[in-house]
Amino acid sequence: MDSVGVAAAAPDAGPGPAWQSKCPWGAPSTTSISCSLADVMSEQLAKELQLEEERTAFPEVVAAAEGPFITGENIDTSSDLMLAQMLQMEFDREYDAQLRREEKKINGDSKVSISFENYRKVHPYDSDSSEDEVDWQDTRHDPYRADKPTTTPRRGFIGKGKDITTKHDEVVCGRKNTARMENFAPEFQVGDGIGMDLKLSNQVFNALKQHAYSEERRSARLHEKKEHSTAEKAVDPKTRLLLYKMVNSGMLETITGCISTGKESVVFHAYGGKSATEDKVIPPECAIKVFKTTLNEFKNRDKYIKDDYRFKDRFSKLNPRKIIRMWAEKEMHNLTRMQNAGIPCPEVVILKKHVLVMSFIGQDQVPAPKLKDVTLSNEDMKKAYYQILNMMQQLYRECNLVHADLSEYNMLWHDGKVWLIDVSQSVEPTHPHGLEFLFRDCRNVSQFFQKGGVAEALNERELFNAVSGLNITADNEVDFQAEIEALEKMNEDHVQNHGKKLSMFSSDGDPPIYDE
Repeated sequence: MDSVGVAAAAPDAGPGPAWQSKCPWGAPSTTSISCSLADVMSEQLAKELQLEEERTAFPEVVAAAEGPFITGENIDTSSDLMLAQMLQMEFDREYDAQLRREEKKINGDSKVSISFENYRKVHPYDSDSSEDEVDWQDTRHDPYRADKPTTTPRRGFIGKGKDITTKHDEVVCGRKNTARMENFAPEFQVGDGIGMDLKLSNQVFNALKQHAYSEERRSARLHEKKEHSTAEKAVDPKTRLLLYKMVNSGMLETITGCISTGKESVVFHAYGGKSATEDKVIPPECAIKVFKTTLNEFKNRDKYIKDDYRFKDRFSKLNPRKIIRMWAEKEMHNLTRMQNAGIPCPEVVILKKHVLVMSFIGQDQVPAPKLKDVTLSNEDMKKAYYQILNMMQQLYRECNLVHADLSEYNMLWHDGKVWLIDVSQSVEPTHPHGLEFLFRDCRNVSQFFQKGGVAEALNERELFNAVSGLNITADNEVDFQAEIEALEKMNEDHVQNHGKKLSMFSSDGDPPIYDE
C-alpha cells in the first residue's frame, strides 16, 4: 500500500488516542463570532459576560448562582416575602464575592494572608472550608505562638541531684522576665521576645518595667491635659462648645483669633453681635478671656480665693474647675466694682463658667499697648503717674479692693489714659495678706515711674501711706513690713475671736482704722 492510500484511510480509522487527533501545529478549529453593535450594547450580553467572568474566578459561587433559586425558575414570585428573600440572597452573594476579590487583591502571592471569613454571610451554598482544614482560632494551642516558660513548683526546684534547677536559675528567671513583658501597656512595644528565646536579667526587666509605668502615666497625663484643660493658644472641647454657643446665639458675630496669652488665661478678639435683651448693649469689639483649666502654671491661685470671705465657703481645693469658675466670677465682680467707681477698665458683657466676655480695649483688632511697651513723653509719663495714683486710691477707698498684681504689665495706654486690667486676683483690704499685696503694688508702681524719669514719684512706703491712709512711720523697709504684718495679724485675731471681719472702712468713706 502506498503512502497516499494510508493517508486516505487514516480518517476512516477507528477512535485512537487523543494525542493523535489533536495536532499542536494545526490551525484552530474555532472561529470568532461577529456581533452587531446592538448586541454589544445589550444588557443581556453584559450580564452573560459578567457571569462568565465570575464563573472563571469563582466557579463554586457561580454554580450556586445558576440554581433555580437565583434565576427564579419554578418559583412563585407573587409573594413579596419570596421576592425579598431572593433579593437579599443576591445581595449577600455579591457581597461575599466582593470580599473574596478584596482578599485576593490584598494577599496576592504573599505567604501570610488575611481572611474576611468573619465578615461573610453564612449561606448553604457558601462552604469553602473543608473538613481537613483546621481553624487555629478555634483551637486552644496556637502552633505559631512560642510556649511560655514552665512555672516552678511550690517547693522551689525541679529535678534531682546534679540536674536540679532552682527558681533562681539565671536562664529560668530570664525567660520568666521575658514572658512578664506581655503584661506591659499595649502602647509599649516589647516585640516577640518569647519566640526568640530572649532572656532578660532582673536588672534589665526592672528598668523596663519602671520605664513602661512612667510612659503610661505620662500618656495619661497628656491625654487628661488635652481633653480637660485649656492649653497655650487653644481651648478644650468644653470651652470650644461655650464659644460656639455664643456665636450661634448671635451675641458674638465672629471670633477672629488669639491676641494675648498669660500664666492664667488666654484672650481672644471677637466682634460683638446682638443681645437677647434690649437693656444690654454689646460693644462692637469684645475680648474673650478664657481662664486656663489647669493649675500647673499658677499654683498659688488658691491663696487669693480661700481667704476672701466672698468665696471662702465655696472654695474647694480638690476641684480645679470649680476654682477656675470662681476665679472668673471674682474678676467679674471686681470689674463691676471698678466700673461703678468710674475707674477705666473693661466693661463686663457676660460670664459663662470660666469664659468672661468683656469690652475690647483697642481698635480694629489691635489691642492697646501695655504701659511697659509704649514710649511716652515726660508730660504723658507724669500724667499717667498721677492718674494711677488716683486710681489706686479709688480702688482702695471706693471699691474696697487691692489690685494685688499691679505693674506696668497690667496697665494699658489707650486714648491718652491708663486702663487697668487683670483684676481676677484682686482682694479686699481685710484679706489676711491684703496689705502685703498693696505694698507690693506700690513698690512696682514706684520703681517703674522712678525709672521712667518722673521726679514727683513717691517711694513705695510713701505711696503705701498715701493710698491706704495709714501713717506707718518706719525708718527702713524691714520695720515697715513688720508693722504691716502686725496689722494683718491683728485683723486675723479679730476674725477668729469675733467671727466676722473687722470693718476697715467707716461710714463716711474715711481710710481704715485699726483698733490698737
